[in-house]
Formats: sequence, structure tokens, C-alpha cells
Amino acid sequence: MICLVGKLPVLEIGRLQVAGYGTDWIDLALQRAAESCNRADFPFIDDIRDGVLHYLEHKCPWRLLPIEDLFERMKRMLRRIGCDAIADQLQPLAPPLTLSIARAAREAGNGFELLFFQTLQDEIEDLRDRGAEEFHFTNIRESAQVLRGASRWNRACELLHREILAFLQNFAQQPIPEPRRIQLTIDL
Repeated sequence: MICLVGKLPVLEIGRLQVAGYGTDWIDLALQRAAESCNRADFPFIDDIRDGVLHYLEHKCPWRLLPIEDLFERMKRMLRRIGCDAIADQLQPLAPPLTLSIARAAREAGNGFELLFFQTLQDEIEDLRDRGAEEFHFTNIRESAQVLRGASRWNRACELLHREILAFLQNFAQQPIPEPRRIQLTIDL
């Protein structure tokens, strides 16, 4: 199920704002919480998701909703129906995120690759701490050109492009607590 922009609030996840999101991540968060309580057979996941969507579409007074606030409301909903154990295990999970790394490159500026990599790492870690697991990175070539101060693609840009790709792939392979997993896609 895909949520349409305009009917639902924009989700705020760290510095990012996400609109037009699907709902699979809500189901997954609820399934994980149920499994943590040895309730893998929990039959109300679809009903709870539908209740969350009804709230978001019809009752939510905000146009911008922090992901943490959404999950606090989901926990309250679970407690109201007597699912305290599942509510206690519910962890924030963000919808899939698209990040343009060109912003980090522009902030760092020409020749400041170390600042770029540190800024990118800090942002990714912040998003991961807020429940992000699925990342789609864009504008990698543009980032290499910005950091090299090149108006045209050249050998130095190509080398930095490879370094950025290696950095992102390394990020995806870092260990994280179960049952979480990092999924990474990259626009080359």
C-alpha cells in the first residue's frame, strides 16, 4: 500500500522529511515487536496498521510528524487494546529513505573530503539510530565533482567516486543489532 502526498503528514526522520511513503515498514515494525514477545502469530497487525493509517489520514493535526511521535502513538494504541508486551518491544522503523549526498559535498566544499565523509557518516548514523534501515543514495557523481572542484568529469573525480562507493558499501556491512538489517541501493 502506498500513501499519497497530501492526505498524510510528512514524516520527519532526523534532518530528512519523507512524503509519499508506503506502509510495509509499519507492518515490519509490528511483526518484529510481536516476535520479540514470542507472539509471531499475532493476528492484529493489519488492523493496527489500518488504525495508524486512519489516524494519519483523518485525525493527525500536524503536516510534519516526527517518526518518534508516530511510534509513541502506536505504543499507546497497542496498550489501549491490551498488548502491553508488544508495545514495550516496538522499536521505531523508518520508511525507505532516499539521500542525495550532493548536499553533504556542497556543505563540505571543494577539497574537504574528510569533512564530507564525516558529515555523511554522522547523518547516516543519526538516521540509523532513528530506525532507518533502507537507504537509497543518489548524486554520487555530482558529489565527486563538487569535492574535486571540477566542471567536467576527470580521473580525480573517478578516484573519489570509487572512494565514496567503497565508503557506502562499508557502511552497509557494519554490524547492527538483530533483527535489524541495512539495505543499500546506489545510483551510479
